[in-house]
Amino acid sequence: MAEVGYFSLILALIVSLYGIIAFLLGVRKQNPMFLSSAKNASLAVALLCTVATGIMVFYLMTGEYTIKYVYSYTSNDLSVFYRFAALWAGNAGSLLLWLLLLVWYTVIVAYSKKTQHLTPYASSILLLNSAFFLFVLAFLSNPFERVSGWYPGTYLADGAGMNPMLQNPGMVFHPVTTYLGYVGFAVPFAYAMAALITRNSDDQWIRVTRRWTIVAWLFLTLGNLWGAQWAYIELGWGGYWGWDPVENASFIPWLTGSAFLHSVMIQERKNMLKVWNVSLISITYVLTLFGTFLVRSGVLTSVHAFGSGPLGRYFLIFTVFMCFFAGVLIIFRYDLLTQDHTFESFLSKESSFLLNNLVLVGMAFAIYFGTIYPLISEAVRGVKVSVGAPYFNSVIAPLGIVLFLLMGICPLIAWRKASWRNLVKNFLWPALGALVVVIILFVSGERKIYPMLGYATAFFTMATILLEFIRGTRVRHRITKEPYPLAFIRLLLRNRRRHGGYIIHLGLVIMLIGIIGSNNSDIQLTKTVNFGESVEIGNYRIVYEGLYEKQNGKKDIVYADLLISDKESGKLLGRIEPQKVFYQTTKQPATEVGLRSTLKEDLYIILSAWEKDGTATFKFHVNPLVAWIWIGGYILIIGTIFALWPGRGSQAGSKYLSKASYPTATNLGEGGQVS
Repeated sequence: MAEVGYFSLILALIVSLYGIIAFLLGVRKQNPMFLSSAKNASLAVALLCTVATGIMVFYLMTGEYTIKYVYSYTSNDLSVFYRFAALWAGNAGSLLLWLLLLVWYTVIVAYSKKTQHLTPYASSILLLNSAFFLFVLAFLSNPFERVSGWYPGTYLADGAGMNPMLQNPGMVFHPVTTYLGYVGFAVPFAYAMAALITRNSDDQWIRVTRRWTIVAWLFLTLGNLWGAQWAYIELGWGGYWGWDPVENASFIPWLTGSAFLHSVMIQERKNMLKVWNVSLISITYVLTLFGTFLVRSGVLTSVHAFGSGPLGRYFLIFTVFMCFFAGVLIIFRYDLLTQDHTFESFLSKESSFLLNNLVLVGMAFAIYFGTIYPLISEAVRGVKVSVGAPYFNSVIAPLGIVLFLLMGICPLIAWRKASWRNLVKNFLWPALGALVVVIILFVSGERKIYPMLGYATAFFTMATILLEFIRGTRVRHRITKEPYPLAFIRLLLRNRRRHGGYIIHLGLVIMLIGIIGSNNSDIQLTKTVNFGESVEIGNYRIVYEGLYEKQNGKKDIVYADLLISDKESGKLLGRIEPQKVFYQTTKQPATEVGLRSTLKEDLYIILSAWEKDGTATFKFHVNPLVAWIWIGGYILIIGTIFALWPGRGSQAGSKYLSKASYPTATNLGEGGQVS
């Protein structure tokens, strides 16, 4: 069946090239037969890629170790859970998954009945992407390649097994969601290029791809969130984000994608920023390809990378080609994209959204520069100079504070030109509250400028969001006489897109609080102790009671028994068992951290080393507020799903306003609409 899988990829490559030609000929000659044939070709490509993927999954599940990929990433002792996840554990399999997602996205676009004048071009661009991945899989990274020395009748009893660091639930969810995000951004890019090719300068392509963009952003958000959780639990270094090149590669397009989602609102509302929006979605798409290049080229060291090889060169060529393609189109259609409207005032929603965009893109550029600087230094000076967390933290911290400040201002400031009365009404109390936060922190002993500004900004933004909910609920209650809880729920349902955005911002603010706390108030201690000795860190007393060994299947586990109690009261808080797990397939043990997590802080313990006499060395971390990063992240996800969820809620419109004289949106300012 391996030959069938490989032949499916070859045939899919041929059919995808035919589909591109058929789409373009169908449009040029206005021939429905060509267009119909091209749609069928895109479906045939999807089916062929599904066959190839299905065969690979079958081999992984049944342990066909004569297939090099199966041998490299699975073994007999691997659970079904991870056998399936092995599909994306390596280079060829992950590309196969990427391709599978891309071709089915292409089918959805090709058979879409919306904007049929754009669909053939968009489908062609997506098929071009598919053809590239098929070329790579067919000629550079064949997933069905046999092990060296194989001949018919050869049988291998076991495989090399999966990397221990990958044997974590994060392995199942993080890569898939990241790929869904990466691939998803190809759709709005394809439609944007189609609009340029057909000389359509309106915002139709934006309306068609809005859900595609939000879904892609949602999955990329999940990918980053679950990746951080995975690193926190599995890598055993005490943190969740280390500014690793591959981490950065997925975060940078998230930033530019976020900028795009905000700036399209201005084009929809004011018919402005057309060049900016097309450029943003092009940059976001190209950055997803650049991230793939980083993972597979081996040019930068990363624990997440697949290693070096010839693939990086081809991905770089394709990335440069698509960047050139988009750039040329934007230049030649620049006259169509110039805007008729201009900004009327700096104090307006339009200006605040543009400033928001500039900050997001500035953050993306700063991270991008820091990520590729080792390559630049090696090319110029011959020495690869690494860029560490201090650079990223020092650059991103001030930009992040500005970004969150704008997050509180943008939704509530008026379009065109805001009045000072509007500004005072919406922002006076949140600003005073933020000032009180700074004073309280200063009095309590905090002297670091960024934590104080960060907490104050978080309070300001959260206050503006909550005040907006309160005002809207009160107005709806006055108009409809609904109970406050019902008025609040129906207020949210009436405008899912707007209030879903508020929930997203609220989640981001909560994440900010967790990030500030965990990065500026953490405590670390490394100590070697004997049986019965205790260690004090933060508010904890930790007693080392023993070192034990156990076996779980074919894994040998060495673990320490630690008794945790409150240092002041002596109250028993429980036990923690940090572990080192030894696998038969590798000499390097995996770290399983001991973790006690509360809303206040995490007690995070790593078993580093031990001696024959039982003495052991531990790394102790007290990480404040980490739980709020995950809570805020899931609130963000809920807000995104809420904004996407179809359906209409109860409405309170003009029919209520004739019954009584109640405050209206105008009285409340820009943010207080009953809608």
